[in-house]
Amino acid sequence: MRCIPPRRSAAPQGPVLGRALATALVALLLTGSGPAPGTAPRAVEAAPASPAPLAATALDRLLADRRLTGAAVSALVTDATTGEVLYQHSPDAQLLPASTLKTVTAAAALDLLGPDHRFTTTVLAAGRRTGTVLTGDLVLRGGGDPSLLPADLDALAARVAAAGIGEVSGDVLADASRYDDVPLGAGWAWDDQGAYYSPEISALTLTTDADDDVGSVRLTLTPDPAPGHPAAVRVTPAEAPVRLSGHVDTGAPGGETTAEADRRPGGNEIVLSGTLPADAGPTEEWVAVTDPARLAGTVFRAALARHGVTVRGEVREQPAPGGAAVLAEHDSVPLAALLPPFLKLSNNGIAEHLVKEVGRVRSGSGSWTAGLAQLADFSRRAGLTAASTRQADGSGLSRKDLTTARNLTALLHFARQQPWFAAWYDALPVAGDPRRMVGGTLSGRMRGTPAEGRVHAKTGSMTGVEALAGYLDRADGRTLAFAVLLDDFTGESPRPVLDAFAAQLAGTDASAAAAGPGPTPRRLPPGIAHDWESGCAAAGRC
Repeated sequence: MRCIPPRRSAAPQGPVLGRALATALVALLLTGSGPAPGTAPRAVEAAPASPAPLAATALDRLLADRRLTGAAVSALVTDATTGEVLYQHSPDAQLLPASTLKTVTAAAALDLLGPDHRFTTTVLAAGRRTGTVLTGDLVLRGGGDPSLLPADLDALAARVAAAGIGEVSGDVLADASRYDDVPLGAGWAWDDQGAYYSPEISALTLTTDADDDVGSVRLTLTPDPAPGHPAAVRVTPAEAPVRLSGHVDTGAPGGETTAEADRRPGGNEIVLSGTLPADAGPTEEWVAVTDPARLAGTVFRAALARHGVTVRGEVREQPAPGGAAVLAEHDSVPLAALLPPFLKLSNNGIAEHLVKEVGRVRSGSGSWTAGLAQLADFSRRAGLTAASTRQADGSGLSRKDLTTARNLTALLHFARQQPWFAAWYDALPVAGDPRRMVGGTLSGRMRGTPAEGRVHAKTGSMTGVEALAGYLDRADGRTLAFAVLLDDFTGESPRPVLDAFAAQLAGTDASAAAAGPGPTPRRLPPGIAHDWESGCAAAGRC
C-alpha cells in the first residue's frame, strides 16, 4: 500500500472540513452532546480567526463535549492516500501523546533495526575446564531481549549440562552491560516503581509470560475457602529474590475485590493488602522488581541445579571477562513478531528496550540518550517537525513527552510508503475485535458501530490524557489517517468522545456513543486482560 506524501495545508487554523467528508457528516449532527454552559474546551494555540466552510459539524460538536470543558483539544483528519486535510482543530498544539508515542518508537525500530532483528542471550564459560568442572565463573550475558522467559533460561541450562559441565567452582555472573545502568526513564513517577508498566530497564531481564512484561514477577492470589483466613500466594518465578510482607484477606462471598501487591522503592519487598471474596477464583498481580539482572541470574542458577549443574558460588552482576567462551545462545523471535504485544497491549518495557537497542546498534551506546538521538533523526526524515516534538522515552510514560496531531498524521502517511508497513500496521489495535492479540487496547471499544473492525489505531491513556491515532477504512473505500489528543481534563473520562469521533468518521450518528458518562476509574476485576493503560486508569495515579 502506497500513498502520496502528506502536504502541508495552507488553510488557516481552526475547524476545516473537506468537501467530500463534510457532505457525509453535515447530516449527522449530534443532538445530545453539545457543550455545557460555561467554559469551552481550551484552544491551545493562538491562530487568526477565519470563516469556516461549515458553521457547525458533528465533529465540532463532539470536541465541544462538556467532558472537555477547560481541556486542551487537538485533532487532524486527512485522506491517507492523498494527504488532503479533511478536518482540523488546533492540529499544531503541543500535547502529551501518552502511548500514541509508541507508533513513533515502533516505526523507528523497524526502520533502524529491521523487522528481522533479534536479541541474543548468551551463556559463556569464564575459566578453565577440567573434566566436568569449570574452575571459574559461568556468565549469563543479556542481549536486551524483552521476551526472555524462565523456560528459555531452563533451555540454556540444559545446554550447559549437555556440554558436559556438572560443576562451577565460581559464581553466576549476570552481565547486563549491553545497555547502560540507568534503570528508569526521565519524568517517570517515583510512586509507580512497583507497577509492571513502569519497569526497570536492563539488558538482562525476564518476563513471566507472552505479554512480555519485563523485569516483573507474577503473584497468583487464591482466596481461602473460609472468610477471615489469608489468601494463598504463589510467586512466579518461584526463585525470584523478593520478600513478601502483609497479607490479602479472604472476604465474604460476593464481596468486592480490593487485593493489591505493591513494591516499596529501594528494595524487593512486596507488600500485600486488601481482600478477595471467598468465591473468587485466583487473581494475578504483576509487580516490577528492582535489579532485573539479578532476578534473571537467580532464576538461571536454579535452572542449572535442576539440570544437575552445581554452582558453588553466588549470583553477581558483572560483565563477562575477556576470553570467555560461548557455551549456548538463545535468540528471540524477530522484531516484527514482538510488535503485537508491544502495540496491541501498549507494553512500556518493550518500548524502552527498543530505544536502547537502537542506540546500541546504530551508535554503539545502549542508552536513552543515544537511542533517542537516533529516533529524532528518524522522526525528521518521517516528516515530524522537530520544533513541535519532545521525546523523552519510547513508551509515552514520561510527562516530558510532547507532540502534535499533525506530527502523528505525518508518521501515518510516511509509514504507508515503507517496506515494513505491513508489520507495523498489523500490530495496531483493531476496534471492537475481542481477540486480545488483535483488538488489544481497543478490544472493548466501538463495538456495534461502523467503526468496529475498521479502525486500526494506537490508544493513549494517562491520568488527564486520552489519545487515539491511526487509520479508518470507510465503507466507501476511502482510508483516513487521523489523530486526536485530549489533555488536561479533570472530570470523567472523555474516552467515549474519542470513540464517537471515530464512529463519526466512519459515517454514523455518534450521539449515542458520546452521550453516556465516561468510565469511572476502578480496579479491574479478575479475568480482565491487563495492559498498562487499563492498569493506570484503574489505579488513577499514572
